[in-house]
Amino acid sequence: MEQMDSTVIATSLPAIASDIGSEPIALKLALTAYFVALAIFIPISGWMADRFGAKNVFRAAIIVFMLGSLACSFSFSLESFVGSRFLQGIGSSMMTPVGRLLLVRSTPRNELVSAMAWLTIPALLGPLTGPLIGGFLTTYLSWHWIFWINIPIGIAGIILVSIYLQVPEEHAPRKLDFKGFLIAAVAFSGTVFGLSVVSLPALPIAYGYATLAIGVGAGVLYFWHARRTEHPLLDPALFRHRLFRSAIIGGSFFRVGVGAVPFLLPLMLQLGFGLTPFQSGAITFVSAVGAIMSKFLAERVYARFGFPRTLGFAAFFGGGLIAAQGLFEADTPVPLMMAILLAGGVLRSVFFTGANALGYADVSDAEASQATAIVAVAQQLSVAFGVAVAGAILEISTQMRGSALELVDFQIAFFVVGALSALASVIYWRLPVDAGSDVSGHSALKRRDRTPDPAN
Repeated sequence: MEQMDSTVIATSLPAIASDIGSEPIALKLALTAYFVALAIFIPISGWMADRFGAKNVFRAAIIVFMLGSLACSFSFSLESFVGSRFLQGIGSSMMTPVGRLLLVRSTPRNELVSAMAWLTIPALLGPLTGPLIGGFLTTYLSWHWIFWINIPIGIAGIILVSIYLQVPEEHAPRKLDFKGFLIAAVAFSGTVFGLSVVSLPALPIAYGYATLAIGVGAGVLYFWHARRTEHPLLDPALFRHRLFRSAIIGGSFFRVGVGAVPFLLPLMLQLGFGLTPFQSGAITFVSAVGAIMSKFLAERVYARFGFPRTLGFAAFFGGGLIAAQGLFEADTPVPLMMAILLAGGVLRSVFFTGANALGYADVSDAEASQATAIVAVAQQLSVAFGVAVAGAILEISTQMRGSALELVDFQIAFFVVGALSALASVIYWRLPVDAGSDVSGHSALKRRDRTPDPAN
């Protein structure tokens, strides 16, 4: 629900803007408001889960998200819609990280890869199906339905969580680092807002650069604060764990390309090839099929080859397949495009399944809440950076040529972000071959293979 809604309104902006008396370019502030809310409140999600109980916070987050969805559907102006999206973002900031925390705490480490495979599917399905579903509902029903469908889903989620989710042992919360929360809020929201304005200029671009500078400056201040605080809100000391550090850095590089694709590909198919939003969504949807297929591969692949080799392979060739989308032409056969997107969906899902599990391989249960918040913040920043990089490349390319957007601009952007994603492979190939083997089951499999058969 959350992953889909973060992208579903992209195809519905013109209809929403027309209905509430605004302009589509101004309405992109609603996208920015959503991501800013995530950036502000994700850092406190781990403390909230420890303080009030992860299961309680999870249910409350779903309720807040539903209320935000209702508010969006009844919006009557630009200001009310932006405020409603901000409320949705508050619910989302607790829903996804706390859900991942519950999963980590209630799952044995040797089953974490399989659990993360299930968690990865909606994370990949959402951005890919969002434009398709949003385009269908807006075209054949009304844009209000893209928010109303969240209500029955949310109610079902609350009921199922209350009945089936087993509450793991709660952890005593640290004292809230309120000063750190304020500094982190400025740092992350300033960075996300700045990157969003730079890549989707609903405001003068100077505002984007100014807030980006403020965010980066606050980030430096936060590291200075964290080193002098006994219990910082987000503890940089967690980066002493090599596997956690590698998962964050490698995942961030790879996510730059993955975050740029939902921005670049629909635009290229619509502006470069002349397809309708629904037609482009029908083509990109095949990546979601690849994500589902990977669920049945990931656990066995990691058990057979381990984290470093599998993650390195998936990052290198996944980045290559992102770059390959830059070779698409208007006369490229649709089945060929869909085959590349399908393979890319498989590799991306395999990658994120392993990267998410590897990040917890050397993190203790007591550190899991902080680790989850740091992972969620890194994900939001890297996706925002990916969209900003793609937008900047398009802008620079068009200015250098002195003309409007053309196919060649998208091709350059795909080549660059694909190369950035492929760089993640270096991070993982430098790890020991048995890194995280207690989670992947790789070493156990090798021992079984080497054990002689008594019958022989």
